[in-house]
Amino acid sequence: MLKIKKIDAMDISISSTFLEKWSDIALGLVEAQVEVTSSSSELRELLNALVDKKKHALEVPDISQLPPIKMGRKAYKATGKDPARYRLASEALLRRIVKGKGTYFVNNVVEINNYISIAWGFPICAFDVAKIQGEVCFTVGAADDAYEGIGRGELNIDGLPAFADELGKFGTPTSDSVRTQITEETKQLSMAIVAFDGVTMALDEAISKLQEMLREHAGATRVMGRIIKL
Repeated sequence: MLKIKKIDAMDISISSTFLEKWSDIALGLVEAQVEVTSSSSELRELLNALVDKKKHALEVPDISQLPPIKMGRKAYKATGKDPARYRLASEALLRRIVKGKGTYFVNNVVEINNYISIAWGFPICAFDVAKIQGEVCFTVGAADDAYEGIGRGELNIDGLPAFADELGKFGTPTSDSVRTQITEETKQLSMAIVAFDGVTMALDEAISKLQEMLREHAGATRVMGRIIKL
């Protein structure tokens, strides 16, 4: 049986399978009740302004050297995944921006997620809590693991750091799954900022800003944020 070290909050654990490969991990967890809608013009303007700023501030080679991405790439190598082929979602998004392809608009929660990822470089996994069954574990995908990634089709998650519940894997720092994706029917969400460089001031800042933006742009109530760290 897989040995799990329990966390005393929010029914989440981190598996020994993951910790044996990469131990300096922190999860910035934010939960809230939200109203998922099309993003407002104000939110779109904020995101567009940040995209424009990053496009002019970074070159493609700079992106892999940003601390959250640099350490994430190292963690992927440690767990057995090629970070150049399976990029962190934040790295892929920043590369798209720097190449002048801009971003895309889906709904207010996705736009908030992207804003935080672009601003700080952290990959963020966002889940509809109603679609999760049982306790959640942060672990590593196995050889027979796969799921339908949002906008990606079937994603081979063998070797990827991954969230799992009683039904199986449902999210990675590369791509969330269709099963637990945020839609306009979502009422309660959980967003996990994955910090492969552990607890830092940047993680604290990102959690605070995420909570603020959910309140301002997604009508969030009962907002709770904390850092999960072994």
